[in-house]
Amino acid sequence: MLIPVFTVFATGLHHATPTLIGIALGSYGLSQGLLQMPFGMLSDYYGRKRVIATGLILFAIGSLVGALTDSIYGMIVARILQGMGAIGSVLIALVADLTADEERTKAMAVIGMTIGISFSVAMVLSPAVAHYYGLAGIFYLTAALALAGLVMLYGVIPNPEQQRFHTDSEANVSLLKTTITNRHLLRLNLGIFLQHFILTATFFALPLLLQQQLNVGHLTHQWHFYLPLMVLSFILMVPLIYFAEKKRLIKPIFLLAVFLTLSAQFFLAFTYNHFLSLCLLMLLYFTAFNILEASLPSLISKQASANSKGTAMGVYSSCQFLGIFIGGFMAGILYQYLTVKAIFITNALLGLAWLIIALPMNAYLYQVTVILTKPKINQAKEIELIKILQTLSGVINVSVLEKENTIYLKVDKASYVPGSAEKNLQQFLEFSSDNLQLSY
Repeated sequence: MLIPVFTVFATGLHHATPTLIGIALGSYGLSQGLLQMPFGMLSDYYGRKRVIATGLILFAIGSLVGALTDSIYGMIVARILQGMGAIGSVLIALVADLTADEERTKAMAVIGMTIGISFSVAMVLSPAVAHYYGLAGIFYLTAALALAGLVMLYGVIPNPEQQRFHTDSEANVSLLKTTITNRHLLRLNLGIFLQHFILTATFFALPLLLQQQLNVGHLTHQWHFYLPLMVLSFILMVPLIYFAEKKRLIKPIFLLAVFLTLSAQFFLAFTYNHFLSLCLLMLLYFTAFNILEASLPSLISKQASANSKGTAMGVYSSCQFLGIFIGGFMAGILYQYLTVKAIFITNALLGLAWLIIALPMNAYLYQVTVILTKPKINQAKEIELIKILQTLSGVINVSVLEKENTIYLKVDKASYVPGSAEKNLQQFLEFSSDNLQLSY
């Protein structure tokens, strides 16, 4: 909720400089990025809810420090404490504990959609709260939301019947090296790093530019700018995402979104003082941002192998938050020693680098994962079952994770018949004959 207004309000703090404001803006990402995977691992030993509660309390304490401080150094401490509430990976693990294997993909999609909606609501709500109650009002509100989360955690969310390690949603330290060095995953991790570098740097500059528009009378409230921007960018994003999946145009539309990002940033560098140009270019940028933000997690999931998916998502999240930190830090330096124009030029150059990095994206774009619960059968029967599943139309790879009693299938959406794996598994269990005839 802070990024739409933080730069303007932080200038009133004692000892504030653009560089320190940038550090304060991005420091949340530093602690969040460093602690994301460790918190997930700690939850395996100390329990999901206990670690989530600890994170929410740290976030609430950070929010209260932010509300009460009058110096930029206190604000940096507040933001670091907020980032230490790094519970994203633990929440995903808790959802995995509470959902059946077959329903987990849908549950993760709901989480992603909820995060997207929350971001859009915060963009609109934050300037209104800050207008009436200042920066402290936002911090008090986030502290209250953290406490409300604690109440829901223990009063609404059930306790899982059993807690176990989930390869598809938790990081495995032993797989970190191979995950980080995988060139396909590295391309996507660099993408999310640059995406959030550019986002944070943009939001270092944007509140200052909107304040100028308020001063000359082009705006009466900042939320008047953000509300139509969020609504229109969402409307423009939906058909593009639809065609990307349905018409197998993921790569062209992904590259188009990266190109729109760098184009918007480039033209902002020369026209940021013109209100109409600012509105149109930010609409272009947010449409592209929404497309990329929706696409990148899906691409990570498609590229990662069955036994490294959770690790891949952990590395991805860490890169995302580190992009926030570096983006805020660099934007502060560029603004202090150069100009706003330098921020947008830097963003455009990074966007160009991203476009070049993304060009070799390959065929994994159209793969999805099907998750089955592995039946209790002997090794011979298991081998027979795997052979049957491998012959199904559209199945690319079958992986069995013995410790989790789970079977993962990588399938091509275009040729895989939905439900065919479940159907054949059920038939396999119903008939015991060795010369079983299955229909496909």
